[in-house]
Amino acid sequence: MIRSKTLTACPMTTSEQLQQNLLAIFDDIQSACDRAERDVAGVKLVAVTKYADWEWVQELSRLHSAFGENRPQQLAERQPKLPDVEWHLIGQLQRNKVRSALEHAAWIHSVDSMRLLERVAETAASLHLRPRVLLQVNVSGETSKSGFAVDEIEAEWPRILEFVETVAVEGLMTMAAETDHPELARPTFRILRQTRDRLADREDSKNANVALPQLSMGMSGDFVQAIEEGATLVRIGSRVFEGLSAD
Repeated sequence: MIRSKTLTACPMTTSEQLQQNLLAIFDDIQSACDRAERDVAGVKLVAVTKYADWEWVQELSRLHSAFGENRPQQLAERQPKLPDVEWHLIGQLQRNKVRSALEHAAWIHSVDSMRLLERVAETAASLHLRPRVLLQVNVSGETSKSGFAVDEIEAEWPRILEFVETVAVEGLMTMAAETDHPELARPTFRILRQTRDRLADREDSKNANVALPQLSMGMSGDFVQAIEEGATLVRIGSRVFEGLSAD
């Protein structure tokens, strides 16, 4: 009796798994852009590396060049090791960590109050930098999330514009409420886009040459809906590293 051999697939390398994951994500980004009749070049993937093993991060840097970190301390540790990567600070920033953040981040997504914006501007001036920042808006109104309320950011806008010579205010950021149904996040993203549009259309914004081109919104579970509603920066972590396991 001839027994058939059981063929087992060779496990993918870390690089192969990352490439497969990135291709799937970029396919989803392209499809969302097609539905929204947008140019895919207007959407940037920020790969969130917060929980990723350092070996995975190193391998990913050979395939992708925009990373997001939640914690300033981890950003400060990792950025010098991969200086060619464009690093984004996407997590909450305390005022006593502003200097470190400015020294290591190309973008700060989480300026969530006037006090923090003032500290960023003051520190940036001392470092002779003009950092690119996004203002975090708590659209969902959850007490667990920080950020300007929608009506607050509109009321504070004249004061915010006083800082734009020192700080490049590039746009807005938000986080939708956690849900198993990504369509429920769509109204949050739509409100952020509408808020940005109102602010950008103001006469004082035009006089200050503040166009707010960037909208940072959407994560692994809801980035498709975010893109359809206008996201230009999507922050994706678990989808990027799916299928990898720590040794």
